[in-house]
Amino acid sequence: MFNIVSKLLDFSGMHRKTLKRAFVWGMFYSFFEIVPILAVIFALEALLLPRTEVAPIHIWGCALIMLVSIAGKIAAGKKALDLRMTASYRMCADKRLEAGEILKRAPLGYFNENRLGELAGCLTTTLGEIENLAVPVIDKMAGGFVHSVLLGMVVFLYDQQIGSITLAGILLSLVMFNVTRKRSEKLSPKRQAAQMGLVSAVLEYIQGMSVVKAFGMGERSQRDIDYAIAETCRSNTILERSFTLLTAGYQLIFKVASVAVLVVSCQRYFNNQISLSKCLALLTASFMLYSHVELVGSVSAIARAIAHSLECFSVLDKAPLMDVEGKDISLDRHEISLENVSFAYKDKNVLDNINITVPQGKVTAIVGPSGSGKTTLCNIMARFWDVREGGVFWGGIDVREFSCESLLKNVSIVFQNVYLFEGSVMDNIGFGKAGSTREEIEAAARKACCHDFIVALPEGYNTHVGEGGCNLSGGERQRISIARAFLKNAPVIFLDEATASLDPENERGIRQSLSELTNNKTVVMIAHRLATVRNADQILVMDKGRVIQHGTHQELMRQCGLYHDFVKMRESAENWTLQG
Repeated sequence: MFNIVSKLLDFSGMHRKTLKRAFVWGMFYSFFEIVPILAVIFALEALLLPRTEVAPIHIWGCALIMLVSIAGKIAAGKKALDLRMTASYRMCADKRLEAGEILKRAPLGYFNENRLGELAGCLTTTLGEIENLAVPVIDKMAGGFVHSVLLGMVVFLYDQQIGSITLAGILLSLVMFNVTRKRSEKLSPKRQAAQMGLVSAVLEYIQGMSVVKAFGMGERSQRDIDYAIAETCRSNTILERSFTLLTAGYQLIFKVASVAVLVVSCQRYFNNQISLSKCLALLTASFMLYSHVELVGSVSAIARAIAHSLECFSVLDKAPLMDVEGKDISLDRHEISLENVSFAYKDKNVLDNINITVPQGKVTAIVGPSGSGKTTLCNIMARFWDVREGGVFWGGIDVREFSCESLLKNVSIVFQNVYLFEGSVMDNIGFGKAGSTREEIEAAARKACCHDFIVALPEGYNTHVGEGGCNLSGGERQRISIARAFLKNAPVIFLDEATASLDPENERGIRQSLSELTNNKTVVMIAHRLATVRNADQILVMDKGRVIQHGTHQELMRQCGLYHDFVKMRESAENWTLQG
């Protein structure tokens, strides 16, 4: 139990003192719950006196003791509840913010290596359990034991023999609780893993629904979810069944101890060892001794599951952070250079000894076959990953010296696979610049050729795009992403197939807009279309993780290498016609 409380206090962070104060007030509450026993003893002794000897003080004394108990319970209970819930919600809020900071600074590879289901389960289901159950359950456990120990000590002072039986029952319950704890430590991780697996399976099924339907694999995919549900059910059932006998044994200890108190008290009275009033007081106490600590057994399984939930945040603690000691740096120059850069995904080499310079105010295009490392190279430049060897420099400064915010404020990125956040069109465009006005957002939308289709939506700029932008087409999502880049107006632009999802008519308009967006800025673009590439100031040709050619369009055409072949294939594809 003390180990669980310790884990909760560690988890609570800066709210540790509030949580401790809640536990202290909980102990006061337990104390005031014991006070009525004094009233019972006082009343019993008065009832056994001759009527002529009963004084008003006996009646008013009992009433006063009960009033003190009620007032103390109300005051201590309210204070304990306020502190408990304040600490619970605030520490979980802090954990969510802390998780956001960690995930923001983790490399993209971390999300590839760790299933999203595990992270989603940790930040939703698990954290929800901690928020709503952890503090009340653990407080009930601690309060139950404190209540019983205090009551046992009062009984021991009143009668040492009966008090010894009472304390012996509490000690035996601690032994049984320890057995339950060890069993829970073995089973709770399996239950937690099953829950994470279920979240992962559901996310994968929903996200891959289009593929499932397209290939008619609904039955097979359903089997994966069915298995995850069955595994979760099995792990929970095993957990509950394992604790049924243990909980019964735990509660049996208190029943036997209560019966022992009752039998011994009566026996001692009949042997003239104690008075009738004392016997009656002990019999009354026997029904109250273990009422709170018995509840501990019913919540012990939940408490152990919560203890394991507290440990699940180690998945975030293990996240590699790229921005630990970064500084806020303002750049005067915006050229980008890579010196002897190599990078690998685990054991797979993706970039090998890259030495390039992206000049300030110029357009650099990156071309090459699929899997050659183009997107990875851009991600390395933007510091979505850190290099394994070599260095990436912005304006002559190593990117590892920047804080994430100070580096990325210089960059606008248009991804090939656009993600829009749940919210309105205005919210998603406004994401490019904090505090932007509606006029600024509409101006950016006009430049990105998306104003007309936005105003045609049911609620115009206030139309909700749905999760991931599911209510919009691929081309519409991409144009909103380009509008976001216009709004940010950063000095460095990364374009990853920025016109890939656009029809020819919109592509021409967007290409003109992009010319305005990239004017006098440092631009890095990944493109396959010849019209996009040929006007670049510098073209980098990649193959198998290496830059094998670089130069202008005219220079590369004279070299008769991979780029020459690429252009010829594109020209053939663009000039084909149907023969009637």
